Amino acid sequence: MIDSPALTAPTSKQALRIAVGAMFFMAGLSFSSWASRIATVQQTMGLSDAALGAVLFSLPVGLMCSLPFSGWIITKIGSRKLLISALLVYAVALVSLGLAQNTFQLIICLVCFGFSSNAVNIAVNTQAVATEELYQKPILASFHGLWSLAGFTGAGIGTFMIAKGIAPFHHFLLMLVVIAIGVVVSAKYLKDDKVASAGPVFVMPDRSLIKLGVIAFCSMICEGAMFDWSVIYFKKVVLAPTALVGIGFTTFMATMAGGRFVADWFAHRYGLKRTLQVSGTLTATGLLIAVAFPYIYSAMAGFLLVGAGVSSVVPMVYSAAGKSKTMLPGVALAAVSTIGFMGFLIGPPVIGFIAGIATLRASFVLIAAMGVSVVIVSTKAKI
Repeated sequence: MIDSPALTAPTSKQALRIAVGAMFFMAGLSFSSWASRIATVQQTMGLSDAALGAVLFSLPVGLMCSLPFSGWIITKIGSRKLLISALLVYAVALVSLGLAQNTFQLIICLVCFGFSSNAVNIAVNTQAVATEELYQKPILASFHGLWSLAGFTGAGIGTFMIAKGIAPFHHFLLMLVVIAIGVVVSAKYLKDDKVASAGPVFVMPDRSLIKLGVIAFCSMICEGAMFDWSVIYFKKVVLAPTALVGIGFTTFMATMAGGRFVADWFAHRYGLKRTLQVSGTLTATGLLIAVAFPYIYSAMAGFLLVGAGVSSVVPMVYSAAGKSKTMLPGVALAAVSTIGFMGFLIGPPVIGFIAGIATLRASFVLIAAMGVSVVIVSTKAKI
């Protein structure tokens, strides 16, 4: 069992919530800083689109390799120490991406970036679950909302850096300084959950956790589809003018971020099951609207619903997993993350495969079915 000592002065649950929120924001800032400079790195290294796609696969490889490690190490040192160390390593790995001189170096750095990213993800969500327990109401989605907000912030900073011709290395170095300061300031307010008697680590997840993982899997297929294919959908199916090909993705991101700040209120009022049912329904409806009416405004409306639909699923699932009665919170989160993230990996290639043998619109119909699956599984699950 994990020791759960009461928070003592000067630490309060408000200070803990702010500190955990800051950690979510800095994690999002690190990832979005890299994402904002991918095109710059591609141009600098002279990578084709196909070559870049192959290189970028290194990031999820590192993430998947980290899953068993994160589940194990968090039972040895606790989520506080893991979060502090992993977030600093994450920021250093970001800087290393700006130093990479060739494709091989970039691949190695991306594996490290993905590895540390997942360690941060498991640790920060474990801290978030512990914070939520103190409030006795859903607050985890708002933390994920801060991650999304950091995505907008990082993208804005990246746009500024590109406009000023600032090299990725110097951009990333500045982010390292900001993140390091944030970690130092926030670290003392995080909850110390050192494990006294962890018990078995590698155990088979029970049926409830597997169902939570399946819900995350279905939703993350939809989320991955939006990240990788929304711009292409607007370009090839909607036939949007060049200036508007990114408007669907922007709409999706806006409602995904905004939805996370209202999801906690909705879940507190209507319950986890109803929240997941509504989320799956919004996702499926939005995708079907975009497929049935492939025009700019209707597709935007559809993507708006998809963003609202997927916004709360992962935070709600993580919250439920962290309350597992059969596994430690960090280990349960790692187990659910493993199942869920497979959807994030599998979704985009499957869409491409179906689009190749049929059409991109047909592949989006299949993704809509994943939204329906979220409704079905969450209805049957005892949550």
